[in-house]
Amino acid sequence: MTIAQEWAYFDTSVLLKNYIEETGSVQTRGLLQRYRFISSVIAPLEVLSALYRRKSTGELDDKALSGILARIREDRLYWKLVEVSSQTLSRAEELIQRTDLRTLDALHVASLMTIQAALGIRIPFITGDRRQRDMAGRLGLDVLWVG
Repeated sequence: MTIAQEWAYFDTSVLLKNYIEETGSVQTRGLLQRYRFISSVIAPLEVLSALYRRKSTGELDDKALSGILARIREDRLYWKLVEVSSQTLSRAEELIQRTDLRTLDALHVASLMTIQAALGIRIPFITGDRRQRDMAGRLGLDVLWVG
């Protein structure tokens, strides 16, 4: 097995597909093997929120949720999470004023832009959110769509 060396930014919409079987789950797992995982510090909160919402609607039972949470704890050892700095917040504010991005989507895009600027490299943005995909593309980011 080869170890991924190249970074990719994973939005929560894609990260969730690693834990819940849905359209794009197989593609997501392949991308997680190919790329080193980077995302915003808000991603774990968004995943937890989505999982507990699914539990409250009956889509997940206690046993399934417990298993997913155990996998997440193991996986988090390999995640690089970008802090929400004042620079990232300023960038997110600018994005909201210029685009139709929602708050958390703007934070993800701004987090990617901040880390790219800090590292001086382009990092693919992997998302399963159509609105976010379209806007990230218009902003000139390298977008990989998981649909």
